[in-house]
Amino acid sequence: MTTQPTIIGIIGAGNISSTYLESDRKFHNIRITKIADIDMARAHAQAAKFDKQAVSVDALLADPEIEIVVNLTVPNAHASVALQALEAGKHVYNEKPLATTREDAQRLLALARAKGLRVGGAPDTFLGGGLQTCRALLDDGAIGRPVVAFARMLSPGMEMWHPSPEFFYKPGGGPMFDMGPYYLTALVTLLGPARLASGMTRITHPERTITSQPLYGTKIVVEVPTLVSGMLEFASGVIANITTTFDVASGYEVGLTIYGTEGELECPDPNIFGGPVRLKRKGRKDWQDIPIRHKWVQNSRGIGVADMAEAIRTGRPHRANAELAYHVLDLMHAFHDSAREGRHIVLSSTCNRPQPLPVNWP
Repeated sequence: MTTQPTIIGIIGAGNISSTYLESDRKFHNIRITKIADIDMARAHAQAAKFDKQAVSVDALLADPEIEIVVNLTVPNAHASVALQALEAGKHVYNEKPLATTREDAQRLLALARAKGLRVGGAPDTFLGGGLQTCRALLDDGAIGRPVVAFARMLSPGMEMWHPSPEFFYKPGGGPMFDMGPYYLTALVTLLGPARLASGMTRITHPERTITSQPLYGTKIVVEVPTLVSGMLEFASGVIANITTTFDVASGYEVGLTIYGTEGELECPDPNIFGGPVRLKRKGRKDWQDIPIRHKWVQNSRGIGVADMAEAIRTGRPHRANAELAYHVLDLMHAFHDSAREGRHIVLSSTCNRPQPLPVNWP
């Protein structure tokens, strides 16, 4: 990596910002200097905690040193803030989802192309040691030809722990738009792009009661499906099922398993960076624990930003890129479109599988 770090500015000082604000301690090719938020009290609190400078959004976008803006605003603001950053001549890395509508995402990508700027998008957990080990096993033919995959995320919802959970139940939220990007990004980076989708959805509880602080007792009117189940056919012919929900009674259950002609691969939770990774080969009854081949196994959010910064310097494609993030957004909408319209959806988007992360990537 270059010895001159890329200067990063963060917009959005909410819950997830703490993880990103630590990323320049792990990845020495980036340096975060400023953080902005419409709530300047939050910006100042995070700046003091992480030794950064709190500034207004306009001041951050006007800073000539900042090359990449990391956009950690709420989903409904992802597109508008990213467009502002691009207009200011900055590369942009958006938290997931890339935008809440296809149209906003398309405007974002078109503006980036017109200005010769880059757009990246979370999640970057697929660059962690667990899923990169899965990628290597699949590429090496460990389970033969992949045939079918199953992914699930079952949760009772966010109102029990999140300090401000209302947006999870409004347009741009819901279990698919909140957690689906982890699972769909994992599936696409492991199996390639999808070509066909169908889905079924429901709202199980039209009203939710917040039981976390500081909004304990506040009612939320649910406006988006809280159970989304989708089927995918990939360009390779693999068929997959994904179910995400905030409607189970308790607990948190996740899984991603890929079945092939020569074995089965049990992948780690796509929302984490580590393992475990387990393999069962054809003719064997027992599962084999596979050693993780890469070092990024702890919480390494920001690795996608660091990879993007290196890619800008060297001129190669970055891995957590806009085409991948847009394809995932298109898939999430396709599930909802299919449920509403009662038909299969032929995907208009596609993407390339990002190159694997080298084992010794610094």
